[in-house]
Amino acid sequence: MEDRISELESRVAFQEQMIDQLNDVVTRQDRMLMDLSRLVKILNQKVNQGQGQEVDVEASEPPPPHY
Repeated sequence: MEDRISELESRVAFQEQMIDQLNDVVTRQDRMLMDLSRLVKILNQKVNQGQGQEVDVEASEPPPPHY
């Protein structure tokens, strides 16, 4: 009986350790997602700001020699 209790205690300890590790991973991923979400918003704003400022690249550069 005592061996079974020790085995169960060992399993519970292992499960608690695994839960803590998984929690750390989820916390890190949540931070990364928040950072990436902010970055996407910033990039989206920059793209939207740049759409109003079309630049005529062809007029400023001569055509390549093969034309």
